[in-house]
Amino acid sequence: MIPVFIAIDDNYSKYAATCIESLVDHTNKNNNYVINVVYESLSEENKNKLSTLAKDNCKIKFIPIDDKVNVIENKEGHFLRAEKFTLTIFFRIFIPDMFKEYDKGIYIDADTILNDDIANLYNIDLEDNLIGACIDKSTIENKIIGDYFENYVGINKYKYFNSGVLLMDLKGLREKELTKKFIHLLTKYDFDTVAPDQDYLNSMLFGKVKFLEDKWNSMPIDKNGKEIENPSLIHYNLFLKPWHHKNCDYNKYYWNYANKSIYKEDILKELNSYTEEDIKNDYIGFNHMEQKIIDIQNECKISFKSIFDEGKETRIS
Repeated sequence: MIPVFIAIDDNYSKYAATCIESLVDHTNKNNNYVINVVYESLSEENKNKLSTLAKDNCKIKFIPIDDKVNVIENKEGHFLRAEKFTLTIFFRIFIPDMFKEYDKGIYIDADTILNDDIANLYNIDLEDNLIGACIDKSTIENKIIGDYFENYVGINKYKYFNSGVLLMDLKGLREKELTKKFIHLLTKYDFDTVAPDQDYLNSMLFGKVKFLEDKWNSMPIDKNGKEIENPSLIHYNLFLKPWHHKNCDYNKYYWNYANKSIYKEDILKELNSYTEEDIKNDYIGFNHMEQKIIDIQNECKISFKSIFDEGKETRIS
């Protein structure tokens, strides 16, 4: 059984549908898959729609996140600190303890499209590492962001991974108490971040990461501005979403599934109602992220880098 984990809510169900359909479409009949859809709020209507995408060898399960995650009392103070982020963004950190029946699994963001059998990702040997992930090439050539990775998170920018696609040694992460370590750092320091789960994971797991081929997390923005030929997985991260931008990189992969989606009309309505002002605001959003990074580094007296470099905390090893 190949377990895959996705975290969504009602707002993201229509995008998750294209992701799930592309995943199911590339499955091998000789393998068995289970897609665990974890949610904070998801209507019965959306559950029923997404359920229709299952196949005999690819099951879809729905799991309320609050049924399994009760480790933080003050969610408002911690989990919702960063703008636009909710409890689900930290879900991937809890997977090892939430799903103790699995020793290995894959987490993917819902804004992804599969162009390959996800079993080929699952079967990659992690060797002595705890996760497999791709370097986040969507941002490392930006000096402000690259400096943040190195000076605040404490990771060489060419070793900083994107957490939107993770191959996880769930058994090993349980044994190393990833969740416990995360809760300790979160409650003791409550770092301000621009990529909450991603910064925590990078700082905690440095040195225990197997870097995967870029094709397993192909993102619209890279240092060359070019699409990867025949990507295995496309991740529409940050602000350039194909349901908003008609000329987004890797558009053809998305619309190959969106055009036959049960949510097609909803997606087209969103695309056609997205104004030039909205598009302009997306690019402004990137500038806001840069300014937030500058503010964090100017205002914060401690950082991920400082607590590990000064020996106040130890990384997972």
